[in-house]
Amino acid sequence: MTQELLPHADRALEWIEQYGDADGDGFIEYARKTSGGLVNQGWKDSPDSITFAGGQIAEPPIALAEVQGYTYAAYRARAAFASQAGDAPGAQYWRSKASRIKRAFNQAFWLPDRGWFATAVDRDKRPVDALTSNIGHCLWTGIAEEDKAAAVAAHLMSDDMFSGWGIRTLAASMATYNPMSYHNGSVWPHDNALCAAGLMRYGYTRHAQRVAEAIFDAATSFGHRLPELFCGFPREDHQAPIPYPTSCSPQAWAAAAPMHLLHTLLRLTPQPSAGRLRCAPAIPGRYLPLRVTGLRLGTSQLAIDIRDDGWDLTGLDGTHTELIREPRRP
Repeated sequence: MTQELLPHADRALEWIEQYGDADGDGFIEYARKTSGGLVNQGWKDSPDSITFAGGQIAEPPIALAEVQGYTYAAYRARAAFASQAGDAPGAQYWRSKASRIKRAFNQAFWLPDRGWFATAVDRDKRPVDALTSNIGHCLWTGIAEEDKAAAVAAHLMSDDMFSGWGIRTLAASMATYNPMSYHNGSVWPHDNALCAAGLMRYGYTRHAQRVAEAIFDAATSFGHRLPELFCGFPREDHQAPIPYPTSCSPQAWAAAAPMHLLHTLLRLTPQPSAGRLRCAPAIPGRYLPLRVTGLRLGTSQLAIDIRDDGWDLTGLDGTHTELIREPRRP
């Protein structure tokens, strides 16, 4: 399967290298070529979704923080596939690409006086200094240097960003904050799932648990069918999350968010090429005991039983897979 899909991945990487970085500064940016279409072409695609802290709208070409993270992750993944195939030069090439963009990103996007990553770099190479949930994606992809992770985690879980029902897309202290907006202060379940995965990746277990619990709690108010987004009002002021009137529900990536959150809390990392499976459940006590079944590893079906006093994983017999009872290191 990997060999069948790899040519398509290589074509995507070829696009990144030939067209994604139009000005050769090392970052992937976007700008529309006509007056039609979307001004912003990241997942936050509202016309006013990429702004400076003071409210000024960023002008394209725009290099988004999370897009640099996605690119970094793609380079790392391609290096891993090359390594598995015995292609040492290819693995070194993609590892070098990943190292370069990570180094450049942490230099250009980090705001030392703020303690967070800029949400983007604008056409004049100015860091767009608004505090947004985009920085959580930088943890998820691993592009953030470890010495910056603590500050990022603290901002994500601050009252400025964390509503109690989830992490807001934009901090309440920013000029364009509006808890009833589409991208400037609302809460998106899929966005929170990625932020939680990033927090867990860097070892901020309790932070990730709080995000997961908030989204699960919000889901109960929506009939256990999470909408695309909901309003970012503080939980302390409302007994339930305030719906966003035109939110899509159901919606695919919102529906996938609880599954991704569960995966994050299980700290489950299959490494089939190495014959290993890492698992170290960090499920909040309110959900225990918990049994998760139907987990696929190749042709095998796994089950995990988690209790207050420990956990067990079954289904590995005959798979020649080593179970490592500790999470992946940051």
